Amino acid sequence: MEQENHSLPEKLPGECYSNRIRARFWITGEKQGYVGIGRIELLEKIKQFGSINKAAKEMGMSYKRAWKLIEELNRMSDSPLVVKAQGGKSGGGTFLTEEGERLIEQFRKLEQELIQFLEKASKEME
Repeated sequence: MEQENHSLPEKLPGECYSNRIRARFWITGEKQGYVGIGRIELLEKIKQFGSINKAAKEMGMSYKRAWKLIEELNRMSDSPLVVKAQGGKSGGGTFLTEEGERLIEQFRKLEQELIQFLEKASKEME
């Protein structure tokens, strides 16, 4: 069955996790704060590049905005998720802690479970 729905706006909020359902979710901290897909992607880029500046540029945001998000993420956890190493011989950099790595894993696991659920629900709607 071909899907056509001309009344939908071109860009709906949320991720397209299945044929007929879009969703977005956040994990909230025990303290204040939350993490969603954008913050997870920032953490992943920091892990990839070892640099807040490179991660921010890759995502099309300013260094200042990226650093503000990292500070918010660090405040929502008992231990930091991201740490900066001062420059020097090796040039410093930015690193995820074990807690930061664990948060990414938890988010991505939950995301996969959500996708499976929504794909099943989408098929049931057809």
